[in-house]
Amino acid sequence: MDDEVMTPLSPDECWAMLREEEFARLAFRMVDEVHIAPINYAVDHDTLLFRSAGGDKLLAVAMGSEVALEIDRYGEDDARSVVVRGSARILDEHEEYRAESLPLRPWVGTLKYNVVEITPREVTGRAFRLSRPWLHLTLHE
Repeated sequence: MDDEVMTPLSPDECWAMLREEEFARLAFRMVDEVHIAPINYAVDHDTLLFRSAGGDKLLAVAMGSEVALEIDRYGEDDARSVVVRGSARILDEHEEYRAESLPLRPWVGTLKYNVVEITPREVTGRAFRLSRPWLHLTLHE
């Protein structure tokens, strides 16, 4: 990152990070409201898959809502964020097998029979150099 506070990630760096992570936040629109929900996902070639039970996420996908997905990670000195924007669709029963060969494991015990595919229109990422000056403050006596 040199001396820059923020640098863009290359497409390859973004996809590498997407492959390394499995937890994300999914943003979607329901009528006039924007919702955000945690999901676990897996990368399948150039798409992302996640499982969903019935509910707002699935209804938004069925209604054709555009989606955005974000992952991030941070350490002591740096942070990274990747955002995926695109369309989502529920896979039909003949395509659901794609999820079986991926590490798409449920994190909670609810049944999630529906497999949703996100097809990215745009994948962007940024890396930040953190200074967090409050961590370096010393108390004067």
